[in-house]
Amino acid sequence: MSQHTTRRRVIALATACVLSLGLAACGKSSTPDASASSDTSAVTGKTVRVWFMEGSISDDAIAYLEKTFAEQNPGNTLKVEIQPWDGIVSKLQTSLASKSESPDLVETGNTQTAVFASVGAFAPVDDLYNKVGGDKLIQSFIDAGRWDNKLYALPLYAGARGIIYRKDLFEKANIAVPKTIDELADAAIKLGKANPDNVEGFSGMYLSAVDIHGVESLMFAGGGDYATLSNGKWQEKLTDPATVASLERVQKIFKDGTAYAMDSSASQKSFQKYFNENKVGILVGTGSVAKKIDKELWDAGKVGVMPIPGVKEGSIGQTFAGGSSISLASNAQNPELAKKALEVIFSEKFQTMVAKAGWTPGNTQYGSASEGAFADISTTVIENSKLTPNTPQWGVVAGDNVIRDFFTEIAQGKDVKTVAKDAGAKLDTTLNKQ
Repeated sequence: MSQHTTRRRVIALATACVLSLGLAACGKSSTPDASASSDTSAVTGKTVRVWFMEGSISDDAIAYLEKTFAEQNPGNTLKVEIQPWDGIVSKLQTSLASKSESPDLVETGNTQTAVFASVGAFAPVDDLYNKVGGDKLIQSFIDAGRWDNKLYALPLYAGARGIIYRKDLFEKANIAVPKTIDELADAAIKLGKANPDNVEGFSGMYLSAVDIHGVESLMFAGGGDYATLSNGKWQEKLTDPATVASLERVQKIFKDGTAYAMDSSASQKSFQKYFNENKVGILVGTGSVAKKIDKELWDAGKVGVMPIPGVKEGSIGQTFAGGSSISLASNAQNPELAKKALEVIFSEKFQTMVAKAGWTPGNTQYGSASEGAFADISTTVIENSKLTPNTPQWGVVAGDNVIRDFFTEIAQGKDVKTVAKDAGAKLDTTLNKQ
């Protein structure tokens, strides 16, 4: 399927059609081209609006961005507006289509970027590529940020998932550090039953159906997949034996290894609290989650980290390559000033602050600033990570909550093969619409 065909389909979809109402032309930018003057020295009284997602960028980094932008662009200000992940696709559809309400810069999850780039919601930023890092930028995110040979998104940060666990509880329960994903599932169940510190409500692992990227990381690590592209057509893989086996393992953890299978979205946003309160012994999380583990636990040598193991002993399982990109809106009120803001975002200081928060920064040359035990495994984890299907249609899947509902049914104990068949049929239909 050509990108042009896919674009026509995306525009027709109800989830994206609102965008076409406010954009000058599908896939074309309403901002000045790279040859236009970018001199902003005479511009004053403007406010650049930046949308960051909740939990992405630290307060210190935001304060630095706002302060530095104001210093470098006298008479102008930058305002960061934090957005919740829940419902963000619908909010972006409405806001980006408005010439008066659109923010200037927008963070999107790396699985959402293609949806908006393909319908002209973002302006090309090819002229900034070398200025903000060039080949030092995360290239898989650069590839995902291109559409029709133009670059519409720059990598903000990446964060693949690993295992964070209580070494002291493993030792007390006489449980060995797992070397395979089957052993990991068994360890979660055994640890929960052992409850070595006799904590009320203790659970071996935190795993919730609403933590989509955590659950799919276990599915990927166990050999499962959503879909693959062959000869221009997507083929669902949820019904493949390897995926079914991986999902049955996940369901076993939901049933016997965790008390949080049906945890709320609100609680999941700060799920490290259960670890800090000694109510769980294992987390599936990123380096940014590891940063939120109580210092006392680290100082006492009670916390360990490891990549999610694969099916075979000694192998490293694939996990979801999470992260975000940042784009210039086609309807940006202050496009040239927004480009100045991007230069601050990709400066050494800001990128270093991103790294210290536990993420792999968009400019990888500053990744060495990462600190802590998770930093020691982050490169290995990211090298063994993978993306969900890279197509605008995946944004439709996500927007319709197909995956969240799928994992919820798995967590509820429904027959895995039946649930996989139904969800797989939806993937085949949606991913291949023209």
